[in-house]
Order: sequence, then C-alpha cells, then structure tokens
Amino acid sequence: MAGMRLLPEDPDVAQVRPTAAADLISDDDRSVAADSWSIKSEYGSTLDDEQRHADATEALNYRADYSSDKDEQEGEGVSSMLGFQSYWDAAYADELANFREHGHTGEVWFGGDVMENVVSWTKRLCMDICKNHLPNHVADADSEPVGQREKDMSGWSVLDIGTGNGLLLQELAKQGFSDLTGTDYSEGAVDLARSLADRDGFTNVKFLVDDILETKLDKRFLLVMDKGTLDAIGLHPDGPIKRIIYWDSVSRLVAPGGLLVSPSCLSCL
Repeated sequence: MAGMRLLPEDPDVAQVRPTAAADLISDDDRSVAADSWSIKSEYGSTLDDEQRHADATEALNYRADYSSDKDEQEGEGVSSMLGFQSYWDAAYADELANFREHGHTGEVWFGGDVMENVVSWTKRLCMDICKNHLPNHVADADSEPVGQREKDMSGWSVLDIGTGNGLLLQELAKQGFSDLTGTDYSEGAVDLARSLADRDGFTNVKFLVDDILETKLDKRFLLVMDKGTLDAIGLHPDGPIKRIIYWDSVSRLVAPGGLLVSPSCLSCL
C-alpha cells in the first residue's frame, strides 16, 4: 500500500505560482514513487537537476498540445494497449452492455478482497489523522484541521481517479465517507459507474468524465485514490512525459495536508 501526504502550506511563506513537477518531487522521492507503482523512471534516482528541469519544462509545454488518445492506435514501442483510451472505451462499452443485459458489475480492480483491505487501511489512516489532530486541511485559510472539525469520515472529500465501475467509492461510502467523486476519461466507465451506484442505492456519489492529464476539476480533495491510472499512463509510448503531467495535475487536486493513496504494494495486505 502506498500513501503520500502533502504537508500543510505555511501562509506566511507560500507563493502563488504554478508548481512544476520538478519542484514537487526530489530525485529520491521520484525513485520511491516510481518503485511503489511498479513504474521505473527513465532516469531513476540519478536524475540531475538540469535534466529534471528539462523534463518538467518539456512536460508542461507538452500539456498545451495534449489531446485524447481515443482514436490513437498502437504504435511502435508500446508495451500494452492498456495505455490507450481506445482500449478502455472498448472495454467499458462491453461491460456496460453486460450490465444492461445481465446485471454484471464488471471487473473489480485487484479483486474484491483487496478492495476491502484497501478501504479498511485507508479508513484507519484517516481516523488516525483525526484522532491525533494532525494538521490536515484544505486550502481555505479559514478552515480548521480535520481532527478539530470532524470525528468521522463524513468530513473527508474524496476523489477516485480512474474510477472505472465506481465500486471502490461504494465501498468507501459503506465505511462512512460521504463526499465522494469519481472521474474517468472513458464515458462508458462513467455511465457504468452511475448505473451501478443508482442500482445499489449510492445516489450521493458523483461521477464525472475527466482526463487527469488535462483535468477540468477546480476542487481540492483531502483524500485522492488511484487504483491504477498511473500504471496505465506508464504503458503509453509517451509514458515518461505523461507521468510528469500526472504528478503536476495530482499536486493541484490534493489539498494541503491531504492524502494520495494507491493500492500498489499488494504484498503488504
């Protein structure tokens, strides 16, 4: 299990400026993060400052020209079609059809038992933060730490990146989380997630079509979950650049003091 926490911002020293990925992640942090998601950086932990800044600049310039891979075909050097939106659109079109015809929920990422363990581990982590009054707050300067505002999970805003069929958010709802949002760049996935949530009575969960690499979200979340989006991004031919864009986008979605959680180290469950 991998969990990363952003420290609260100091209003006296914080500067209002876009933060490049190279400023957010040290060489060692990038190496650890890459290993935790089973993705190896092109440069590893030996990446020097000049190369990091060059990569970040290239990635943020690339963002301006970024477009969806919906119609892109498999190219030379790609290790898996899992890196393309066209694959996921086709997969969720099939799963949506199976749901409408047979009521099937579709694939549970990593399996039901692992999903339950991930949610239990995440809830315990959030409860520990509340109980210990650790500084964990949103960007609003007038807001109070979560531990002072809430004693349960209802005070945690949650984003599930690459939500798929949305079952992870249903499991979080069962554990008391109530401010729940799921996003996916596949419209079929969002249609399936909404249909399942309506069927199962989780009508308070919000689902949106959104691409993390060019996110339109303007809200920051105390808890951000990623089951495998970063893995899929790494399987695209432009994976090294897209991973930098991913970290830049995610850094803008996690509230200061918030958590980014990924069930990547399955052996520890």
